[in-house]
Amino acid sequence: MSANTTARTVRRRSLRIAVAALTAAAGLTLTACSGSDANTEPAGQSDAGTAVESSGTGSSAKEQGSGAQAESGGKTDAKTDAKAGSGAKKPGTNAAGSGGSGSGVDRCHTSGLKAAFATGEDAAPDPNAGGSTTTSVVLTNKGSRTCKIGGFPGVDLKSENGGERWSLARSSAKHGSITLAPGDSTDFTINVALTKEEEGFYQPAFADITPPNETKSLTIKWPWGTLVDQRSATHPATFVNPIG
Repeated sequence: MSANTTARTVRRRSLRIAVAALTAAAGLTLTACSGSDANTEPAGQSDAGTAVESSGTGSSAKEQGSGAQAESGGKTDAKTDAKAGSGAKKPGTNAAGSGGSGSGVDRCHTSGLKAAFATGEDAAPDPNAGGSTTTSVVLTNKGSRTCKIGGFPGVDLKSENGGERWSLARSSAKHGSITLAPGDSTDFTINVALTKEEEGFYQPAFADITPPNETKSLTIKWPWGTLVDQRSATHPATFVNPIG
């Protein structure tokens, strides 16, 4: 062969090799593209899986939202309970405001009480005490409502014609209060200095009993003997003790 023929042959081979190489490359490119297309479906499935997870997350978020709502509901219940507790206090406050007592029970009024000296054998003052002895006055709730009573009653002794009165002094004893249901009774004591002397005595005929914090009194008959007349004494032996 001539040199020109050899050169043409070499060029043809080079072209064939180049064409073959291009064909192979194109095939690989098509294969790669086909592979990419083939992977599109799994990727879609993968996306679907992600969507499921996202949906799951959304459901979890909803559950969390429900939990948050439940927690919010709990707070509402707590507030409701607090309001209920606050409301529970109001009736006591209103009752106390109407009755003037912290427990909501009105005080005992003169019109709802009955008074009497305790005259039983054990209740009678000892006339031979040689000083001071005691007598008791019983107060009974004759009304239809429970009431409270406590403190010092007023006791005014008076003569037969009412001309000679003795407002008894009070002791220094401390006191509380007592709740009286309808029909219940309480009492208070009066220290008395009885005497058999014919001089320097005071003979009561009645006692006006004024319940604590009241202005009207209940008049009961004096059942005992004469008292040492100490109406002008600074510390008389006849004085009143408190209720409660």
